[in-house]
Amino acid sequence: MTSPPHLRSLPLFPLGTVLFPGGFLPLRIFEVRYLDMVRKCREVGAPFGVVGLTQGSEVRKAGAEAESFASVGTLAVIRELESPQPGLLQIECAGTQRFRITSSSLQKYGLWTAEVEAIPGDVDLPVPDDLRDTADALRRVIDTLEGRRQAEGADVRLPVSPPYRFEDCGWVSNRWCELLPIQPELAQRLMELDSPLMRLELVSDLLTRMGIIS
Repeated sequence: MTSPPHLRSLPLFPLGTVLFPGGFLPLRIFEVRYLDMVRKCREVGAPFGVVGLTQGSEVRKAGAEAESFASVGTLAVIRELESPQPGLLQIECAGTQRFRITSSSLQKYGLWTAEVEAIPGDVDLPVPDDLRDTADALRRVIDTLEGRRQAEGADVRLPVSPPYRFEDCGWVSNRWCELLPIQPELAQRLMELDSPLMRLELVSDLLTRMGIIS
C-alpha cells in the first residue's frame, strides 16, 4: 500500500469470501461495473480492494437488498487476465495488504469506491514449539495437493502457492483460514486480528476440534 493516488479512490469488490494477505483469488468477471474496473486496474497496475459482504449478494439483482460489507479488507493485485469471450474476464489475483475503510461511496453503475488507510502487515514471528503440529499438518496438506497436481497435470492450480513459509505464524494461520471450511464471518474476524500468534492459536483450536491435529 505504497501508492496513495490509487488509494484515494480505491475500487471495491465485495465478495462472499475473505481474501487474506498472501492468498490466491480466481475470479470470473461478467458484470459491467467490474469489467470496467478490472480493465482500468490492469492498465495502470493498480490494486482493487476485496471486502467481505455482510449483506446482499455478489451479483446485483433487481429488487435485492442493498450491499453492505466489512470495514476491513485486503488489496488484490491482478496477476493473470484472460478474456475467453466478449463480456467475460477470468483473472487470478494475489492478496497483499490489509486496509481499513474510512469512508465509502456508491458510484454510477453500482461500483463502490472507498477512502482507506493501511493496516500494518503481520510481523515475522516463528511458530512456537507448542503449535508446530499446526504447521506440520499444513505441510502435509500441501504435499498431498502437490501430489494430486502432478497426477492430474501441471495446469492444475493449487489454492496455496510458494514460497512456502511454514516457520511463520501469520503465513501458516492465513493459509489454514483459506483451506478450512469456516464461515466467512469467522474468517473475517481472524483476518482482522493484529496478532499473528493469536490467529494461529485460534486456528490450532479449530484444527483440534475438527480432529485434524491432536
